[in-house]
Amino acid sequence: MSKSLFVTGTGTDIGKTYITGLILKKLNAITNSAAYYKAAMSGNERDASGELIPGDAVYVKNISGIDQPLEDMCPYVYENAYSPHLASRIEGNHVRMDVVKKGYEKLCGRYGYITAEGSGGIMCPICFDESHIMLEDVINELGMGCVIVADAGLGTINSVVLTAKYMIMKKIEIRGIIFNKWNPDDIMHMDNLKMCEFMTGVKVIACVEENSVDIDIDDDALLALYKD
Repeated sequence: MSKSLFVTGTGTDIGKTYITGLILKKLNAITNSAAYYKAAMSGNERDASGELIPGDAVYVKNISGIDQPLEDMCPYVYENAYSPHLASRIEGNHVRMDVVKKGYEKLCGRYGYITAEGSGGIMCPICFDESHIMLEDVINELGMGCVIVADAGLGTINSVVLTAKYMIMKKIEIRGIIFNKWNPDDIMHMDNLKMCEFMTGVKVIACVEENSVDIDIDDDALLALYKD
């Protein structure tokens, strides 16, 4: 049976895709059975033939070295750089939960470890037309626990604590916090780590410095984040 982990974040552009790529790079080296999944991907460009390129999936595939086909990584790909609910309203092809679940289950039949990435922050609306689907609904429907990616700098205490409290309220399991753009010599970053752990009760499991090509986490600790 496959084991899974969901990567969410405190907001947009805080490095979820980058961190997800580093996690998959290490995981693939350990297990050789790692796959990536994202329910809905916005802000993508078109190739010469006019086909949308799933940018986040391409990035993760390149940085991690996984051999998973791109077409299996994301069922909904949109051009407009908006929340998926708005991008799909403009472009059509609204997100359906049964399609998302079917794509995920397909991966579970082929890979031992599935790493899913969210869109935006934890409160991102995925569909708000044919049905109302929030990111939390995707997480709960797939039965996944999460790690929270956050910028290590100013303002992260507020964003991490609010994200964690909301997830706890929605009964989403939090398995750890990962700080991005970490500077070990910055006293504020060190204090942010301590305060976030104290105020959420969740451990910071990794700190990734800017432009790192690997994530510093023990093999066994990484595997322990993934559960059936």
